[in-house]
Amino acid sequence: MSAPPGGSFTAACVQMRADVDVRASTEQAIALIREAARSGASYVQTPEMTNILQPDRSRFFEAIRSEAEDTSIPLFQSEAMELGIWLHIGSLAIRIGERQAANRGYVISPDGEVVAAYDKIHMFDVDLPNGQTYRESAAYAPGEAAVLCDLPWARLGVTICYDLRFPHLYRALAERGAGILAIPASFTVPTGQAHWHVLMRARAIENGAFVIAAAQGGRHACGRETYGHSLIIDPWGTVLAEADHDEPGVILAEIDPARVDETRGRIPSLANGRVFSLPDPVSVAAS
Repeated sequence: MSAPPGGSFTAACVQMRADVDVRASTEQAIALIREAARSGASYVQTPEMTNILQPDRSRFFEAIRSEAEDTSIPLFQSEAMELGIWLHIGSLAIRIGERQAANRGYVISPDGEVVAAYDKIHMFDVDLPNGQTYRESAAYAPGEAAVLCDLPWARLGVTICYDLRFPHLYRALAERGAGILAIPASFTVPTGQAHWHVLMRARAIENGAFVIAAAQGGRHACGRETYGHSLIIDPWGTVLAEADHDEPGVILAEIDPARVDETRGRIPSLANGRVFSLPDPVSVAAS
C-alpha cells in the first residue's frame, strides 16, 4: 500500500472547551472550524469529545445519540463541503448501547463523505495523585482496530488521546506509511503539565512523523479542567505551532510531507527495527 504523492498544505487545530450541551458544543466547534478555514487551512482537526464533556453518567447517556440519530455528524459533513476542507472530528461520544458509548473519531472529505472512522482503543482508567478518578471503560467500549486514512498529501494515522501512551500503536501506523499522526485529546491538567509536550514530541521523533493534536482546554461547564496547549509538531520533534494557553482558538502550521522522508533518511529507525525474542528471566538461586 503506497502513500499519497505529497505536496505542502496548511493544517489547523481547533482548541475547544466542550459543553455539557451537545448543541452548544457543536456550535462552538463549527465557529472555530470556519475560522480555521478562513485562515487558509485545508485540514482541520477538532479535539476528543467535540460534542460533549459530561462526567455525570445518567445525563451523559440522556444527551448522546446513536450514529444514525446524531445531529452533529450531518452538520460537520455540510461544513466540510461548504468550506472545501478535510475535516477531522477528533471524536464524538456515540451511543452504541443502552449504557455504552463509543469514543469515535471521523475524517470527512471535502465531498462530505466520512472516509474513516476510528474507535479509541485504549481506555483512560486511572487514579490520579490529586484524588481524581477516571474510568473511561465504565461508559465506553474500546475499539479493536487501528485506522489509516489517505489524505491528498500524506497518509494519516488516526488515534485519540490516551492512545498517546502506547507507542507500539504509532510504530505500527508509521510502518504502514503514516507520515502524519493525529492525536486529538482531552488531557487532564496534572497529566498535561507533566507529560503532554514530551510524549507528543516523542511520538513525532521516534516515528519521523508529523503530530497534529487538537485539545480541549480550560474549566468546562461540568467542572472538569483540561490542559489545552494544542500542538503541531514536525518529524524532527520541532513544535511548529502551539496554543500556549487553555482558551478556545485556532493554531495553524504549514505541513511539508517531504520532511517525513527526509527525517526518516537521517535517522532510519523504522527501517532499522528488528524482531527479537525475550526469554524468561534467569533465576539466580539465593546463596
